[in-house]
Amino acid sequence: MDANALCRFIDASPCPAHAAAELVRELTAAGFAELPMQRAEWPLAPGRFLVRRGASVIAFVVRGRAPQRFTLVGAHTDSPHLRLKPRPAFQSEGCCQLGVEVYGGALLNSWLDRDLGLAGTVHAADGGVRLVRIGVPIARVPQLAIHLDRKINDDGLKLNAQTQLAPIWALARDGGDAAAAFAELLAKASGIPAGDIRSHDLSLFDLTPSALGGAAGEFVFAPRLDNLASCHAGAMALIAASDGDPLSVAVLACHDHEEVGSTSDAGADGSLLGSVLERIAIGLGRSRAEYLAALAGSTMISADMAHAVHPNYADRHEPRHKPQLGKGPVLKSNHNQRYATSAVTAAHVRAIAARAGVSLQDFVARTDLGCGSTIGPITAARLGIAVADVGNPMLSMHSARECAATADHAPYIALLREHLKG
Repeated sequence: MDANALCRFIDASPCPAHAAAELVRELTAAGFAELPMQRAEWPLAPGRFLVRRGASVIAFVVRGRAPQRFTLVGAHTDSPHLRLKPRPAFQSEGCCQLGVEVYGGALLNSWLDRDLGLAGTVHAADGGVRLVRIGVPIARVPQLAIHLDRKINDDGLKLNAQTQLAPIWALARDGGDAAAAFAELLAKASGIPAGDIRSHDLSLFDLTPSALGGAAGEFVFAPRLDNLASCHAGAMALIAASDGDPLSVAVLACHDHEEVGSTSDAGADGSLLGSVLERIAIGLGRSRAEYLAALAGSTMISADMAHAVHPNYADRHEPRHKPQLGKGPVLKSNHNQRYATSAVTAAHVRAIAARAGVSLQDFVARTDLGCGSTIGPITAARLGIAVADVGNPMLSMHSARECAATADHAPYIALLREHLKG
């Protein structure tokens, strides 16, 4: 059930804006209500959320009138992909193509020869914004035939992001204007007249639906598992944690822009989360000093997917820290602060895992390999709160299609729920 729900969530979320909209749909169905950022006073009845720049969502549950701390889960709505440039359409060698920018650390080869749709936002002259989704195979990045690249299997595939990733989306017509044709395509998709379109934020996405695979359905094959699996688990956990400790405010923060450094007004390295937490404290009649005291007693789980050991590349893992698919969530550590887990927060995660009946695995990167990072260290530094990095194990991270274990999603939700209960 949980894995099927995850697949539905991912398929409804082809880009960060759609992911935010789907989170809003789930939260609204559970009785949460939206708070406008620009509103000076916030009614803090249980179950509130707000949306920043259409792609970051922060939701929270106030369970008492005198809370003393925040209990948080942080995740991100974005995933590596190909995103359209502001003036994307051009013609070359009889084809209409789209100029794209690589968003984040994508595995570029995984985007070749896939049926690609287009999703995101289109902005009108009157200030209106339309969420669009072209759910048919509108584009494709064709790979060069082996007959024209005889050494590829020996030398490996090397792609120039500027010249070799531009997808084709139509045949060029004599005297045609690719830019005008693309504007008409957006007009049809958005309902905004072509002449009134002022800008867009559009992402290509693989149209292959998410699926449960393997001999017994033990795998989840899907795009954007990193990190929509954590967004979904966090939302389900928050919805189920309304009966937690009244001394703790439960918070879910799903940020945009994690894959590109988080430095934005909607990202984890901006002021968004801190300002929301402070406004919650103000709404509860707390002073600035009381707010800072609450931060000092707060704990966050940075929920971001983890590297499962790859059976074909087991040597890429640290020998005593090799998480396996299907064996439960992973506690991630790095003494160089690429992850925020400390001895204190590791003990906290192990305690809540024991209470929830969830088995934990451990991940540490090999000492001779670099280590990725998350919003965990960023949030710990900006807010001065204790953070642990946790995520479910997966393969093919940052590919257009990724892989996780069906059995791991329910324990992930249970672990985050136990944490959010305070």
